[in-house]
Amino acid sequence: MSNPLPIPDDLWAKVPPDAQAAIAAVFLAIEQRVIELEARVRDLEGRLKLNSTNSSKPPSSDPVGMKRKPPAPPSGKKRGGQPGHRKAHRALAPPEKVRETFQCKPTSCRRCGHGLSGEDPEPLIHQVAELPKVEPIVDEYRLHRLTCPGCGETTCGTLPPGLSGGCFGPYLQAVLAVFAGAYRLSKAQIQQLSADLFGLSISTEMISKLERRSAEALEAPYNELAVSVHGADAANIDETSWRQDRKKAWLWVTVTRITTVFTIAGSRAGDVAKALLGSEPDQVVTSDRFSAYDWIAAFWRQTCWAHLRRDFQAMIDRGGDGAWIGGRLLGLSNRLFRSWHRVRDGTQEWEAFPERMLRLRREVRRALEDGSRCPCVREDGGDLLRAPQGGRGAVDVCAGAWDRPDEQRGGAGAAIRGDLAPDQRWDGQPEREPVRGADVDRGGDVPPARP
Repeated sequence: MSNPLPIPDDLWAKVPPDAQAAIAAVFLAIEQRVIELEARVRDLEGRLKLNSTNSSKPPSSDPVGMKRKPPAPPSGKKRGGQPGHRKAHRALAPPEKVRETFQCKPTSCRRCGHGLSGEDPEPLIHQVAELPKVEPIVDEYRLHRLTCPGCGETTCGTLPPGLSGGCFGPYLQAVLAVFAGAYRLSKAQIQQLSADLFGLSISTEMISKLERRSAEALEAPYNELAVSVHGADAANIDETSWRQDRKKAWLWVTVTRITTVFTIAGSRAGDVAKALLGSEPDQVVTSDRFSAYDWIAAFWRQTCWAHLRRDFQAMIDRGGDGAWIGGRLLGLSNRLFRSWHRVRDGTQEWEAFPERMLRLRREVRRALEDGSRCPCVREDGGDLLRAPQGGRGAVDVCAGAWDRPDEQRGGAGAAIRGDLAPDQRWDGQPEREPVRGADVDRGGDVPPARP
């Protein structure tokens, strides 16, 4: 047999045929094993390079001394607003919200000192907002116990209808619930804040009791909001780990145009996502590439661009043959956002934006197809270009970043970090639907679509 090994031919010719076959089989097996181990080493080294800039890991998990992106060089411009920038000013309160108006008139000319009188038809308006001193309003109810002169039975008076037997009113209970739920303050912090701001003395046990009462009162409206997500035209969804009763759980969030709904579940499976999103057809869903969302058709699923950009950066950081495709894809995504920023700033006409996106979409698809066809790139391209058996490939997943218009406002990732209020809107932008595929998970601007 021919010599397949790095052995001199004259020495190989002296080996019996049966021994040649055995040696060749062992060599090929070892060679294949080396290839597998090298691929595994590359994969493990790539995982060691993962950080908050090229994966979904939080910044707190970054190793000490990790080099951050260098700051941008000085632009040479002066600090503050630049010539031609849009003026920003605080809106004046309407007249009905003004407590008192003071007329400030000059009594003499600032130049010659001559006396002045009269009225200015359009005076300059300067408003000063202030908070009144907040103190608890205590209402006392005296329940009289009276004895019947006929039978001797004692009867106690009752509280007025609608008044609970608690020591704290519904508005105060709602404020404390907001401190705990929306602003994530601990019981001790709420206790201290209540004393500092309101002069209110309350125990941590009572704070916990009021939280439970608030949860019971909010159960019905919460269920209504959760059901409203099922009928929304577009929804964002995300999940993160959570601790519930000292056990690991998952905090899910769904975000629509007007609602943000949080749900604590014991599982991270796709069944939870199905229950939260419902089964209504033609709903656009914005999500990351987690497998729990693979049941959503690619045509109706928007892939988060922030996650894709981190995947592209991870391909670059891995090095090897996959770095070039990662750099190519990251450059294309930079072009997308540069184009949108021009539309947002008014330096590019909207009519040209869809055509640019159409050309860019074709380039992204070609880049992904090139990477998917190259075995060496699949080894060094991370999870983006390696679809599991029966799973969705990169081209299928990334196709969902373009297909249909979306109505998302900031992304579920921002809401789950507490960075985004449910009713947040773009500053100065009209109510328009954003282009699907332009979601920025960290609360960035989202390109609006033409109404």
